[in-house]
Amino acid sequence: MKAIIIQQYGGPEQLVMQDLPDPEPMSGHVVIAVKAFGINHAETHMRKGEWAEAAKVSGIECVGLVAACPGGEFTVGQKVAALMGGMGRTINGSYAEYTSVPTGNVVPIESGLSWEELAAIPESYATAWTCLHRNLDLHAGQTLVIRGATSALGQAALNIAAQAGAQVTATTRNRERISKLEALGAQRVELEGSDLSRRIPKPSDAVLDLIGNSTVLDSLGMVRRGGRVCLAGFLGGLAPIALFNPLLQMASGVQWSFFGSFMFGTPEFPLSDVPLQTIVERAAAGSYKAKPARVFRFDEICEAHRMMESNQAGGKLVVRH
Repeated sequence: MKAIIIQQYGGPEQLVMQDLPDPEPMSGHVVIAVKAFGINHAETHMRKGEWAEAAKVSGIECVGLVAACPGGEFTVGQKVAALMGGMGRTINGSYAEYTSVPTGNVVPIESGLSWEELAAIPESYATAWTCLHRNLDLHAGQTLVIRGATSALGQAALNIAAQAGAQVTATTRNRERISKLEALGAQRVELEGSDLSRRIPKPSDAVLDLIGNSTVLDSLGMVRRGGRVCLAGFLGGLAPIALFNPLLQMASGVQWSFFGSFMFGTPEFPLSDVPLQTIVERAAAGSYKAKPARVFRFDEICEAHRMMESNQAGGKLVVRH
């Protein structure tokens, strides 16, 4: 099969095409003929060697057709979505014609959406849904701040939260994207900055922080007693918080959590908990604006990574076979 491998840690040019053996069917796994996959910031960190784990073949999500399933959990030819379960980290991922994924990280999908449209959904929407409805326990009428809302994950979270009846303040670093966030359901849009907590009405019920360590302490100052903050992204980089002192820097009574999608498929976060079929149906109906921002060919993977790292994506980047 054709696969894109990380030749060595470094820039996008280190992603090269290579012929690899097709994955062998084995119990507990599903072999998927990959039709399309989304590009994620996680894969740029893997490519650069900034994470402890990185498989030869990157890619943490895909959509496609079942090619083999020895355990019988899925039928050959069935349309499925897959995400995480070690993809791109401890096992070869989706940057290939075929990938083998643990059965617990594969879900069936029924839809007339194109492969490109389907590929824009799994990782972003499953992560956003879990952050909002599990970690933040968001309910209709509550106030929510989404920091980094023009990212693919941020737009998915805005879609879900607005449709759920939350009052959302969204942030962006680009004034030109304010109208887009308003169209997605944001009631208020602010330019992102480390002093955001001083510029918005407080207190909020919840904050979804996708910027990361550089803003999360400011986020903790935005929520009411009993409010929640969920950190789920590192758009601002991977540098740790310097000299963090919880006793002096955290508000009393605020709940702070982290969610990483690598937890999907574990007993604590089964993928079956996410209503992915409902999400796909809402995308097909247009209530979720889940269209890819741009679609690349398989041999344009380097260009896709360059666009991701330039922060010019403006939404989900998708690669189609």
